[in-house]
Amino acid sequence: MMFSSQSPQENGRSQEDIVTLTDEQGRSLNCMIQSILPLEGQDYLLLVPVDAPVEILRWPSDDEDEETPIPVESEAELDQILPLAQVVLEEQNLTLKRTAVTFTVGGELPEVDPDDLEDNDEDSGEGDYEEMIELANFYCEEQEYGIYMPVEPFFILARQNERGEPQLLSSEELQRIEPLLPLIEDQLFDDLD
Repeated sequence: MMFSSQSPQENGRSQEDIVTLTDEQGRSLNCMIQSILPLEGQDYLLLVPVDAPVEILRWPSDDEDEETPIPVESEAELDQILPLAQVVLEEQNLTLKRTAVTFTVGGELPEVDPDDLEDNDEDSGEGDYEEMIELANFYCEEQEYGIYMPVEPFFILARQNERGEPQLLSSEELQRIEPLLPLIEDQLFDDLD
């Protein structure tokens, strides 16, 4: 589960609380613990990736009805474009990483200039995209792609197992606690006041 929020809550924990989240494919992602949330007798972790999360988007071709960029989710398409995406980012001294949950970029990121922000949902009204900044764009077989970084913090909700390690939520567990997510956000914002 991923969601964004303006202000992370540290819940008295240090920024040095780093844990490694691993997915079913064995990919790992180093994250900082922002908060530990007890829900229904289970501790859940609100995590933020150490490296900057990014999304790879494909711009629709002229014969598609879509007007907004489409997230690239097909493993075959990702396998095809990743070498080129890595080269394009390396030109900016950035390293693209195929990590658990999301792609991340390591290196010195450019400063965010508010004039450079893309508000992808402004015209579509779909609300699927946050404000993002373009790190790079490239073409692969005449198809345009972009690598975008969200401006808002990128949070991941994970379950804490009996050894204190983070585990990704199963789809069943996510469905079960999804109605509680507004309470989680409320708790975070109440703690900030």
